[in-house]
Amino acid sequence: MKFFNRNTNNSPAPDPAMTELGREYAIAKRHGDRKTASRINRQLGNGALSDSDRDAFKQGKDAYDAIPPIKPTRRNRRR
Repeated sequence: MKFFNRNTNNSPAPDPAMTELGREYAIAKRHGDRKTASRINRQLGNGALSDSDRDAFKQGKDAYDAIPPIKPTRRNRRR
């Protein structure tokens, strides 16, 4: 009987800076902040990214996109 599962996946941990950048990009896209989204796109275009950096960026973006948006309340109620 196993109490502790040994992790057999020895893939490297994603870069936390790139993961956070992906999350910031997803937030900017959801809220319509074109200035921030453009800044992040320029930042990604200027640097030479490795495959692990691209994967970390996508992982951060997908993590935020997985959270469903909150529906705003109706505003046409009579007082």
